[in-house]
Amino acid sequence: MRLREVIYVCGIGRSTIYLWMQTGKFPKSRLIGSRAVGWDSEEIQKWVNDRLSGREWTGEET
Repeated sequence: MRLREVIYVCGIGRSTIYLWMQTGKFPKSRLIGSRAVGWDSEEIQKWVNDRLSGREWTGEET
C-alpha cells in the first residue's frame, strides 16, 4: 500500500505514521523502488484490527 492508502485506511496523518513507525507503534514501510516506499497491506490490516480490539500493535502474531 502506498502512503495515501495507508492514511485513508488508518485515519491518521503522515507525520503521525512516521512518528509511530520510529517508536514501534506502527508497521514500518518497505522500499519498493529506488525512491518509493510502501506498506504490507496485511500488516496494516492487523494494525487496524488490533486498534479496534483495544490492543497495541507489536508487529508479532497473536
